[in-house]
Amino acid sequence: MSASTRSVALVTLGCTRNDVDSEELAGRLSAEGWLLVDDASQADVAVVNTCGFIEQAKKDSIDAILEANDLREHGRTQKVVAVGCLAERYGKELADELPEADAVLGFDSYTDMSSHLRAVLDGRAPQSHTPGDRRTLLPISPVERDAATEGVALPGHGAGDLPRARLDDRPWAPLKIASGCDRRCSFCAIPTFRGAFVSRRPHDVVAEGRWLASQGVRELFLVSENSTSYGKDLGDLDLLEQLLPDLVGIDGIDRVRVSYLQPAEIRPGLLRAMASVPGVVPWYDISFQHASGPLLRRMRRFGDSASFLELIRTVRDRQPEAGIRSNVILGFPGETEEDVTILEDFLVEARLDVVGVFGYSDEDGTEGQRLADKVDPDVVAERVERITRLVEELTAQRAEERIGEQVSVLVEEIDAETGEVSGRAAHQGPDIDGATLLTGAVEELTPGVLVDARVTGTEGIDLVAEVVA
Repeated sequence: MSASTRSVALVTLGCTRNDVDSEELAGRLSAEGWLLVDDASQADVAVVNTCGFIEQAKKDSIDAILEANDLREHGRTQKVVAVGCLAERYGKELADELPEADAVLGFDSYTDMSSHLRAVLDGRAPQSHTPGDRRTLLPISPVERDAATEGVALPGHGAGDLPRARLDDRPWAPLKIASGCDRRCSFCAIPTFRGAFVSRRPHDVVAEGRWLASQGVRELFLVSENSTSYGKDLGDLDLLEQLLPDLVGIDGIDRVRVSYLQPAEIRPGLLRAMASVPGVVPWYDISFQHASGPLLRRMRRFGDSASFLELIRTVRDRQPEAGIRSNVILGFPGETEEDVTILEDFLVEARLDVVGVFGYSDEDGTEGQRLADKVDPDVVAERVERITRLVEELTAQRAEERIGEQVSVLVEEIDAETGEVSGRAAHQGPDIDGATLLTGAVEELTPGVLVDARVTGTEGIDLVAEVVA
């Protein structure tokens, strides 16, 4: 069998950063003659790009590998290969515990994935990845990293020929501006398997943005582990502010959206740029994680309810229509009822548009795993349920406050059966921040079009809006 007749399907779990990595892998494989297929049952090899962030994500990744393995009996699938964060984090251990995966490959395998997959199909599976702390691959000093990245795998950073192939036709796409993280949050293992923080060169980011625009993308979704660190290893912490006008200036790009802002690193200049550069949407993805100052210190984070509320006021003073989203963790070791009350009070006053609520679980190799004063799992579950109920009520109220507001909606989907047209307003992030159902004169609308509409109703955090003629 020649490589040109071999087919591969990429099954992606986890975050939008993984989406970028999968599309880079797809581009590399396509360039090597592989046929990309959407349905894993119709592929010779199913490559599962796993997530290793939290316990539920790990379980979902393992389930996806098992489901792909089941396709051997009912489809064309011959081999199943695990890649991504779970594979990088556990490597050989995962391979030993999950024989359903024919190979477990780490990030260092990505540039030669075609050869590895051919070997797997030929019965010569490469040795399983041996995990290590990827932070040790680059200098501690960020400004010394630029000259040291050669030979260090940075998935999603592309190359001169932009080896990326789109795996969907959505009018928005994630665009990776950096990888890794230098922070040491005591609940998070991501830096150990994603490595130290590395910015992509601005010209590479803009070049990939232009390519995405040529593929029909209208909204660029800038992703990284910590976008507020962008440029620090290139010697310019204002680089993101300088990059934004170049991205919104790309022909065909209507919107640019910046994700994952670390509150301790948000600078006044960045806030000014996000509010003043036309085309940068008023959407702020700020990782608060909690609001109790003492508990945040224990998490190895900075800030408290008062400083976070002041940051929110600064954003809304400039852009009252801004959408602000965040995530919070309940049940971190040492969390008290007083801490939870502080978080509740903060959420009520903050009036955030979207809040992800997570229960804490120990992560291998983190400081949190070693901390005393663990919160009973039943108490964690109760607190998660309690804060989730509060968040659902508050975010629904926040959506109702938008009734009467005029919004600009990027059309994303037209239901083939009902004809319903939906998309996202500027304050709504992709996938997780709700949607806007359009009513009125929608017959001529197509995906990728921006349309003005007036909000007439809500369904939870979702909006209903009538197209403005």
